[in-house]
Amino acid sequence: MRLSPLNQRRWRNFKRNRRAVWSLIILGTCFILSLFAEFIANDKPILVSYRGELRSPVLSFYSEKDFGGDFATEAIYSSIEVKCLIVSGGAVECFDDPEGIYETITTGSTPEVEDFAKGWMVWPVIPYSYDTIVDVRGVAPAPPSDTNLLGTDDTKRDVLARVIYGFRLSIFFAMMVVGVSSIIGIVAGAVQGYFGGWVDLGFQRFIEIWGGMPSLYVMIILVAILGKSFWLLVFITVLFGWPALVGVVRAEFLRARNFEYVRAARALGVSDRTIMFRHVLPNAMVATVTMLPFLVTGAIATLASLDFLGFGLPSSAPSLGDLTLQAKRNLQAPWLGFTAFFTFAFMLSLLVFIFEGVRDAFDPRKTFS
Repeated sequence: MRLSPLNQRRWRNFKRNRRAVWSLIILGTCFILSLFAEFIANDKPILVSYRGELRSPVLSFYSEKDFGGDFATEAIYSSIEVKCLIVSGGAVECFDDPEGIYETITTGSTPEVEDFAKGWMVWPVIPYSYDTIVDVRGVAPAPPSDTNLLGTDDTKRDVLARVIYGFRLSIFFAMMVVGVSSIIGIVAGAVQGYFGGWVDLGFQRFIEIWGGMPSLYVMIILVAILGKSFWLLVFITVLFGWPALVGVVRAEFLRARNFEYVRAARALGVSDRTIMFRHVLPNAMVATVTMLPFLVTGAIATLASLDFLGFGLPSSAPSLGDLTLQAKRNLQAPWLGFTAFFTFAFMLSLLVFIFEGVRDAFDPRKTFS
């Protein structure tokens, strides 16, 4: 699809802002990688060869019985018994001495056992998921090591795995909240500014009342009553976040509704909806885009704050706010605090740089040398 001359100029302006471009590349790469978090950090193998058949436990459910075991529950692939069953092709002898048979088969020290071996497993780079309890010696939280690069938290879960999943969750939360809030706020502001009069007056009084509500306390009360849920947090955050864009969009529409091109369009019989969203709204995009960095960072901060207070996502969810709470509770484990700080600083800085570039690209007065 060919871009219009105006959008081509905006794209050129954005590309000239090297800080924004590199921030977009870095954040985009990290986000794309996080979409495949199950293949990067997981306590299930990516690929298993069992009796000549290829299986992907990351994508499908397999019980221990599927590998010659006794239980119908999901196989625990990190256990020595399941490893022995897979490598030996479901040999019954695994239950007699799983460690000895597994070591014998994998090293191939005995010819007759080496011929018996039929399976193998391909593990992710990080063999732990965000909720995996790591079997390491010592008290929790455990410091960084070769096994856990960023250490473990106070329940012995791998911190790096939780950061990867938490990064993806935070970005998804911010995208959904800001996307829905922006649509509602832009439409409300456009209706207010374009029609004015009693419509504008009534909306303004409603927004003043709605904005005066203690949103944080209402969020905490609703979460306490309805339970912790990702989609509930999205709904509540949108419920109190949409008025953020109403003011700037309303101001732009109030300013533009008496311009000559708007009067001419009305005289030609163009519908109000077409005038609002095809002719006036593009001129209001600069002010709208200017607010987006604050909305995105605010959504991420809201999720982290609720998790920090204990009224956000369930404790088992990969939350960056929960990591911050654990850092507060475990001052003797500084790696938790450093990880939370640098993760938030990295993510929020890149988002601000990107949206600064987008804002400057939409600004007709902004030029780059």
